[in-house]
Amino acid sequence: MISIENISFSYGKNTVLKDITMQLEEGRIYGLLGENGVGKTTLLTLLCGLKKVKAGKIDIDGYDPFERKPSFLSMEYFLGDEVAAIPMKASDYARNYGRFWEKFDSGKFAELMDIFETDCSQKMNRMSFGQLKKTYISFALACNCRYLFMDEPTNGLDIPSKSQFRKAVSRYTADDTTLLISTHQVRDLENIIDPIIILDRQDVLLNAGVSEIAEKLTFDYSGERHADALYSELIPGGSIQVYVNTSGEESKVNIEALFNTVHRHKELIKGLFSRKEQ
Repeated sequence: MISIENISFSYGKNTVLKDITMQLEEGRIYGLLGENGVGKTTLLTLLCGLKKVKAGKIDIDGYDPFERKPSFLSMEYFLGDEVAAIPMKASDYARNYGRFWEKFDSGKFAELMDIFETDCSQKMNRMSFGQLKKTYISFALACNCRYLFMDEPTNGLDIPSKSQFRKAVSRYTADDTTLLISTHQVRDLENIIDPIIILDRQDVLLNAGVSEIAEKLTFDYSGERHADALYSELIPGGSIQVYVNTSGEESKVNIEALFNTVHRHKELIKGLFSRKEQ
């Protein structure tokens, strides 16, 4: 389990994260959402140990990530938005670097590259950005890590590749793996991320599963105006409205509408989802 307790981080005088607290359970695919500059990438780099918290504590199965002990590093992988185009065949890269992860599966890497329709024998510095991104995604999933952190993994992928990404994550993520994906492209991942974390400037506005969101908020696609709507938007074929669920009936969660609702009603949403069930 990942336990984040009152962590803070700043770049000089610019405080990015302040008193952030949350827990991430094993076997879940978390979507980390937020506006530019709220600290999504910073949080990922703190979790994988590339940066050190200024205050507070991160505990991942008893490890402090910043200590970067080999036993911790072998169970986590961080895939950044920027990927290196090195002069090496993808197959050679996997063979040479996969040895640092004890559960790395070269056969799985080859299968994933095949799903992504990317040639293992091609040198990585001769790949397009999309091909390179798919190579690193394949490598990340083939590491079979307990904790996998991805920063904007669908950036640079075309529409078919985004579909391939969803297929790969759904099929090749182990049941006990915790996957945290930072993204602006919520439509790319809407069917695979659950729970959803919405990070604000120095705050966590939401950390909840899709079922809990559907239990507490109604997403109404009928087009009939609702007097208590927290958010409404025209969409192809009609409109969507979001309001507090008082009927007990669950509806299909629209993540973009959820994001906008949360940002318009921050304190209301925080109160709604922090409320203890009687």
